[in-house]
Amino acid sequence: MAKKVRYELRYDGATIEQVYTMLSNPDFRDAVCEFQRFPRRTVTINPAGAGMTVKVDQYRPAHEVPSFARKLVGDEINIVQEEAWSSNSQAELHVTIPGKPGDMLGTVTLTEVDGGVTEVVAVDVKASIPLIGGKIEGLIGDMLGKALRAENKVGRDWLAS
Repeated sequence: MAKKVRYELRYDGATIEQVYTMLSNPDFRDAVCEFQRFPRRTVTINPAGAGMTVKVDQYRPAHEVPSFARKLVGDEINIVQEEAWSSNSQAELHVTIPGKPGDMLGTVTLTEVDGGVTEVVAVDVKASIPLIGGKIEGLIGDMLGKALRAENKVGRDWLAS
């Protein structure tokens, strides 16, 4: 069973093209990782048809992870975020923690509404761990929310500069 998670991020005064251009910039993706204190990361962005592929392979210390989950992930967490953008407004999203049971699979959608862009991230979080899987899914969903809020803050500042 998976936990459904949905987040909405707002970029006032922006167009879809501006937000997409920002999301396609490796410097922006690196700035988001830096803001979240991911000391090691690799960002790869390639054009693909009318869109792009994005891969952000990032590592961070696990000191913020609750002790019950730290036993599963170790002292450092490797998170791989992959996006397959079919256009400038629609992407498939897949997030994994390599070597660990579970993942996030969903979509990213950009829509122009009321003088800005709303980014909707909708994912199913799955952790295939008996007895504590639901607890882990909640933790991962919360971590995703924190990461998206960080991306949104960096993004609003990026678009304002």
